[in-house]
Amino acid sequence: MSSREQERVDSAIEQAIRRGDFDDLPGAGKPLSLPDTHDPDWWINQRLASGDIDREALLPVVVLLRKEYERRAETLTDLPTEQAAREYAEDFTERVHEDRRENPFQVLLAPAWDGDDAARQWRALRAAAPTQEPPAPVASQPRARRRWWFFGRRG
Repeated sequence: MSSREQERVDSAIEQAIRRGDFDDLPGAGKPLSLPDTHDPDWWINQRLASGDIDREALLPVVVLLRKEYERRAETLTDLPTEQAAREYAEDFTERVHEDRRENPFQVLLAPAWDGDDAARQWRALRAAAPTQEPPAPVASQPRARRRWWFFGRRG
C-alpha cells in the first residue's frame, strides 16, 4: 500500500474514532478467547461454541439425507394430500440420486424412496391419527354494515 493510501486509511479511522463509530461494539473491553496452541480454525470453533452456526449445516449431504429419511414419518404427517407425499418422495429420491452422481465413490449411501411407498405410509399415518372433530360454529351476532365511504361530502 502506498503512503498516500495509508494516510487516507489512517485519516478515515481517526475520523471514525472521533465520531464514536467504534464505541459500544459487542465484546468491547473483553479479552479474546484464543487457544493456547496455534489453531488455524480457532474462529470457526469459537463460532460453533457460541451457537452462531447450525452444526447440521456442516454435515455431508448424504448424512443430511439419511437424517431426513429417518424423519420421514414426521414429514408425511404434515403433508395435506397423498399426491403431496408422492411428490415429496420423488423430490427426495432425486436429491439422493444427485448426491450419488456427485460423489460416486462414497461408501455411505442414503436410500431412495418410492412414491407409492410414501403414499402407502401417508395413508397409514392418516388412518392411525386421531380424528379431530371440526369446531362447533360459534353463534355470532350479525356484524354492523360498514359504510363504503370513509368521509362525508367534501365541498
